[in-house]
Order: sequence, then structure tokens, then C-alpha cells
Amino acid sequence: MPVYNLKVNGKPMSVDADPDTPLLWILRDELDLVGTKFGCGIGQCGACTIHIDGAATRSCLLQISSLENTEITTIEGLSEDGTHPVQVAWKEHDVPQCGYCQAGQIMTASSFLKDNPAPSETEIRDAMSGNLCRCTSYNRIEKAVADAATKLA
Repeated sequence: MPVYNLKVNGKPMSVDADPDTPLLWILRDELDLVGTKFGCGIGQCGACTIHIDGAATRSCLLQISSLENTEITTIEGLSEDGTHPVQVAWKEHDVPQCGYCQAGQIMTASSFLKDNPAPSETEIRDAMSGNLCRCTSYNRIEKAVADAATKLA
């Protein structure tokens, strides 16, 4: 099997893997970064969202063979101690219920706010619409994203 050299959460890592292995399974099974969740496996739910070069991306759709020379950031790499403004806003607005979608939601929100630091309610709703929450915490998610925007300003 080929060896792939990756940069994950700022650290160089190497993995032996089949070229078409999805990044999601490399993160979870090979690198023990289990904060990224498996939801649907077809890129529709957002539970597996991570950052590739700062952009929110579904890790279940990315083959390991396409990721050399990219910066991969997972929820574990967003901040070492959970103090990223999006994570803080999530706690303050008591967003998590079951918590399953939260890593993907937070990764989507943090990437979105990097590109749009002063979003409107409609922009927040549109940006977060690709992430499903089976507990339907959407109102709290939107409030937390808006609050995080003010924290980042």
C-alpha cells in the first residue's frame, strides 16, 4: 500500500492506505481523531466536515490520494482547549443536545466566519443549511454563529 504524508492539525503524519480510502476513515481509524463523525457517507449531512486549506469540506468524500500538500484541520485542531470563539458560543448558547453533529457544525461555522466575519441572519442560515441536526437545534446554532461573529470581530 502507498504511504501518504499528511499535515493534520499542524502536525506531519504518515499513513499506509489504499488510494481510494476516504479521509474520514483515515482520521478515525488510522489517526484516532474521532471527533469527526460518520453520518451518511455521501456528503449530505455534514457530520464529517473538516477544513482542507481552511475550507469546510466533507471528509467522507475525499480520497486520501488527493490530499498530499494540503492542510487538514479537524475539530481536535480547531483549538487545543476548546476556546475557539465558535466553540465558546456553542457552550454559551447550550447548542448541543445529542452532540453528534456538533463537530461538523462548528467546523462549517468557523470556516464560514473566517470568510464572512459580519454575516446577516440569512447568510448564517444559508451557510449552515448543509449541516443536518437530528435534534433540530437550528435556532440555537444560528444564534451561536451570530454570537461567535461578534466574538471574532
